Amino acid sequence: MIFTIAGKELKALFASPLAWVVLTVIQVITGYAFLRRLDDFLQMQPRLVQMASPPGVTEIVAASVFGTAAALLLFAVPLLAMRLIAEERRNQTLVLLLSAPVSMGEIVLGKFLGLAAFLFLVVGLAALMPLSLAGATRLDYGLLAGLAVGLALLAASFAAVSLFVSCLTVHPVAAAVGAFAALLGMLLVGETAAESLRGRGWAVAAAFAQVLSPVKNFEPFGRGVLDSYPIACSVLLIAVFLLLAVRQLDASRLRG
Repeated sequence: MIFTIAGKELKALFASPLAWVVLTVIQVITGYAFLRRLDDFLQMQPRLVQMASPPGVTEIVAASVFGTAAALLLFAVPLLAMRLIAEERRNQTLVLLLSAPVSMGEIVLGKFLGLAAFLFLVVGLAALMPLSLAGATRLDYGLLAGLAVGLALLAASFAAVSLFVSCLTVHPVAAAVGAFAALLGMLLVGETAAESLRGRGWAVAAAFAQVLSPVKNFEPFGRGVLDSYPIACSVLLIAVFLLLAVRQLDASRLRG
C-alpha cells in the first residue's frame, strides 16, 4: 500500500504544471551554473597545470552544480510538498484517506516516498551534467557519488520537514511559506546553536544540534568526505519529522 500511495503522488506531481515549472527552473539555473563553471575551469587550466596537485573538473565544476542545486531545493521542496496533506484537507479528501484501511505510517511514508522519488530525479539530472564530460576528461567518480548521496539526503530531509508542515494547515500556500520558514530557521538556528555549544565546550550537545541543520550535514559531501555522522544526522532528522507527521495525522483523525 505504501508504494501504491507513492505511485499516486508521483503521478500527481508529473500531472501538475507547478512541478514541471519547478523542474524546468532548477534545470535552467543548474545548467547555467554548470556552463559557467566549465568556462571558468577551461580558463583556469593554464594555471592549474603548474600546480603540484591541482583540483580537477569534479571539484571545480560538479561541486558547484550540486551546491547550486542544494540552494534551489530550499525553495523548491516547500512548493512541491505544500499540496501533500494541506490540499487533501482543503479538498475534503483527507477524510476518505484517513478512513481507508491503511495506517497513518503507510500514508505518510507513501506521500514522502512519492515526493522523494521526484526529488531524486532532480539529483540524477544534476549528476548527468558533469557525467557528460566523462569522454573528454577524467572525473572523480567517488566525489561525484558522494555529492549525489549528500544531495539526495538533503532533498529527503527537506521533504520530511515540508510534509510535516503540510499536515499542520488546510492552506497549501501557508504550508509552502511555513515549510520554507522552518527550513530557513533550522539552517540558521542549527548552525548558531552548534557553534555556541561548541564554544562552551559542550561537544555532545553541539553534535546533536547539527541534526537541526540539513545544509550543514551536506557540507562534508561537497568536500568529498563521506562521513557516517552527517548521514546519521540526516536519517535521524527524516525519521523524526516523519514520526511527527504520523502523530499529527493521527491526532487529526481522532478529532474527526
